[in-house]
Amino acid sequence: MNKNKYIFSQIVDYVSRYEFEKCVRRYNGDKNVYNLTCRDQFLALMFGQLTSLKSLRGIVLCLNAHPTQLYHLGFRTRKFVPSTLSRANQSRDFRIHRDFTEYLIGITRGLYLDDNDFSIELQNSVYALDSTVIDLCLKTFQWAYFELQKSAVKIHTQLDLKGNIPSFFLITKAKTHDATKQLDLTISIHINTTRKN
Repeated sequence: MNKNKYIFSQIVDYVSRYEFEKCVRRYNGDKNVYNLTCRDQFLALMFGQLTSLKSLRGIVLCLNAHPTQLYHLGFRTRKFVPSTLSRANQSRDFRIHRDFTEYLIGITRGLYLDDNDFSIELQNSVYALDSTVIDLCLKTFQWAYFELQKSAVKIHTQLDLKGNIPSFFLITKAKTHDATKQLDLTISIHINTTRKN
């Protein structure tokens, strides 16, 4: 019998509870919440990502398969309900996760500062811009209509080549071209604010 901590709970230990709760309090994320806190929602989505589950139903089924182990995995809820998790994903303020992601990116950029494969020394930051299109369900995401009866969004990612860590990303409609003036302006504003800090 295993007497050590579960691997998932060991990974969760690296995620600062204090910093996440600061983001939740900043946007009143747990106001009027009775069952599924923002932290439990985040951990459920993290569990789904790490286990390559494709749907909320899959996440809920896996987590509810061993309800007595949820506490040991780091959850405070005793049972997951698909509709509650879906409602939380739909109604919670996205800025909670945005701010926490920026915090995590800040930590990882420091860890991977000199992790590059260049044979030349880089004195200043060098950035590369990449983008990818993610297909979405047209019925659910009608606002993101792309073409041929499907929806999609495009994620524009700015990579800092000194450390191979994304320093900025922007989600737009899929038809947004990489060379648009708005995208250039948004990225240049981000570069200028990071240089000042």
